[in-house]
Amino acid sequence: MAEAADFQGTSPSPARRWLWRTGALLAGVPLLTGLVQLPAAPPADAAGADAAQAASGAGSVSVSVDTLTPAAPTEDDTVTVSGTVTNKGKQTVTDAHVGLRVGPLLNTRSGIDGVAKNSTDVQSALGPEIGDKYSEEFAKLTPGVSQPFTISVPMDKLDLGQDGVYQLAVALSGETSAQPWPQTLGVQRTFLPWQPDEAGTKTKTTFMWPLISTVHMTAETGSDEQQTPVFHDDDLAKEISPGGRLDRMVALGKDLDVTWVIDPDLLASVEAMTDRYEVPGGGDDTVVGSQQAVAKRWLTEVQEAVADKEVVALPFGDPDLASLAHNGTSVSGSLSHLKEATDVASSTVDAILHVKPSTDFAWPVDGAVDPSIVKVATSAGADKVIARSDTFEETGGPSYTPSAPRPIGGGTTAVVADARLSTAFQGDMTKASTSTLAVQRFLAQSLTLGLQTGKQRSVVVAPQRTPSASQAQTMAEALTILQDGTWSESQDLVAAAKAQPDPAATTKVPSASAYPSSLRKHELPRTTFEQIARTQAKLDKFKVILSDQSRVVTPFGRALNREMSVSWRGRQSEAAIYRSGVEAYLDTLLGQVRLIDKSETKLSGRSATIPVTVQNNLVQGVEHLVLRLTSTNPTRLEIDGDAYEEQPVAVSGGHSQSVKFTTSANANGRATVVAQLYTQDGQKYGEPVTFDVKVTEITATVMLVIGGGVLLLVLAGFRMYTQRKRAAAREVQERDHGADEDADDPQNPETAGERPTQQSGADDPEQPSDPAPDTAPENADPSGTGERVDR
Repeated sequence: MAEAADFQGTSPSPARRWLWRTGALLAGVPLLTGLVQLPAAPPADAAGADAAQAASGAGSVSVSVDTLTPAAPTEDDTVTVSGTVTNKGKQTVTDAHVGLRVGPLLNTRSGIDGVAKNSTDVQSALGPEIGDKYSEEFAKLTPGVSQPFTISVPMDKLDLGQDGVYQLAVALSGETSAQPWPQTLGVQRTFLPWQPDEAGTKTKTTFMWPLISTVHMTAETGSDEQQTPVFHDDDLAKEISPGGRLDRMVALGKDLDVTWVIDPDLLASVEAMTDRYEVPGGGDDTVVGSQQAVAKRWLTEVQEAVADKEVVALPFGDPDLASLAHNGTSVSGSLSHLKEATDVASSTVDAILHVKPSTDFAWPVDGAVDPSIVKVATSAGADKVIARSDTFEETGGPSYTPSAPRPIGGGTTAVVADARLSTAFQGDMTKASTSTLAVQRFLAQSLTLGLQTGKQRSVVVAPQRTPSASQAQTMAEALTILQDGTWSESQDLVAAAKAQPDPAATTKVPSASAYPSSLRKHELPRTTFEQIARTQAKLDKFKVILSDQSRVVTPFGRALNREMSVSWRGRQSEAAIYRSGVEAYLDTLLGQVRLIDKSETKLSGRSATIPVTVQNNLVQGVEHLVLRLTSTNPTRLEIDGDAYEEQPVAVSGGHSQSVKFTTSANANGRATVVAQLYTQDGQKYGEPVTFDVKVTEITATVMLVIGGGVLLLVLAGFRMYTQRKRAAAREVQERDHGADEDADDPQNPETAGERPTQQSGADDPEQPSDPAPDTAPENADPSGTGERVDR
């Protein structure tokens, strides 16, 4: 009788409990006679534990179903269920056995949800047990000890009826010392989809297979020609290494009929790792990354996996559309970043994977939409928005699940993914029991959906954006069974979006007030978009002076896309650090082009030239700059006859250049001068340099003194010139006089008899050492050639 009551999931009746208690008292009479007193109730700790279990509906024994094969059996199959039973109580369980029980047909999707919610409730109905032949017995289960079990039963013994989903319960019955009668102490419910023959109308199922990661690359690049990229961590290498999350996604997805949904930033980041790249080292230093081979292998695997498959490219960086719609549209320029991210998506995927992706789809977080999100999503060119049925709910629509596409106006289609199928693989799937239950529930929901109506429908599954390796494994198992099953066939996402909409399905986009608060509280705040706008303004000012803009515009543009990424949700501090790092690095580059500080300059004279030096520490040249020198007191000091002067500036990389300005002074005193760089469109660039010019006016007396000094210098020079000329003339005369004496010498055979004899008493000839005369001669007649002149 107790066993029958357990089969029906009911507790023992009051009469039965009275009989058990009476029998226990009668059996205890001899002991009472022997003065052995029995306790009137179970021990307090056991009673408390039993009361807690009864209140929660959970038994004292935990039952796990680790495998169920085949997951979707046919008529000739034998179902094998294996798992473990664990005594969680404090009392030993005796005379225990675990068996299978088949419940009634579950013909609604909500019925499946209810069973899954109460899968371990021993108080709920279980159904009859399939004979003792298909059970496993345990003499006792010691507290805290687990025991494995395996039960196999032919499908014809289950006696299933019409096609559909049946509840399959694995239950353990036994006794304890506190409750010494057979009872259900633990149960685990799961689902058995039953569709042995091919369905007449199969459901077309689209499964989105996401390749998305978090942000890894920074805006910083090396000064070398290749612009070595810098990563803010090396976690991406772990994800793409063998056994890593993304490695498993590719390995599992390549054998499935899925639509690949890819963030181009992931591909760009991995491609950057195939060559030289840097990652953080100790302190503020970076070290060269060493995972080039891993990156190349993974990209090759992706290329092979997506060949001949449908690929959908999200905007670069997977921007958070809801955050942008709710907090960013009021910030100027925010939508332009979404447009840029969309424009670069196709070329990035095509260049790396050699496939042409579709860029017509927008995917808000968890498929939650409102009118503002739809407006933002379509502003960049997408005309299909992937929503989810738990936020795009039916309002008085059909009793069955309608097809995914819904025209929502303006040429936009909402592709509504099925919430139950899309959320089936969330949670910890590392345990075999959790994974098995998820697979069976997914299959049960899919089959029940297909049996709702004879109409063929297109169903989309949009799982979590970044499945773990274990979640990916579970997804692949379920999808493999589904694609090999009898009630579903695969379909691409583009085809699903173009399917005939169900006229009874709702097409009204949920209001802003209906947007889930749990998602809103994790959105990127307005300050995110304000900082992005501030950084963009600095970038716009910087790029116009560069000779090669692409070296700066491209890495910073992609970094700004990454700042809007969905992956920052729930990580506000990390997001702020990343954004600040991008802006700080740009500020550093801006500071590499600057004016050199000047000290006080002295100006002596009415006009002078003042040099101002521009330094360029960038690796590339700068141009299209204008240097303006302004006098704050033009009445005292003018620059090129005005208050200021501008000159164009172009400086090669790693060099400095001095620009000279002509100034004129009008009065004595100190004048302040300001040097400022401008871009050609008139915007200030960098910090100004201010310095003083000390002006000294030149008076007439000073000019007279200076003029007299100059005259004396000229006269002195003229005197020196005449003295040197006279000295040269004397030397010529001396040489001529020496020649005349040689001619008059009688001893000289060459001149004898040719010269007249001199009179007695004539003056003695002058000696060469005598000083030359410095006055005019007494005889005013001119002297002959070579003649000496005596005083």
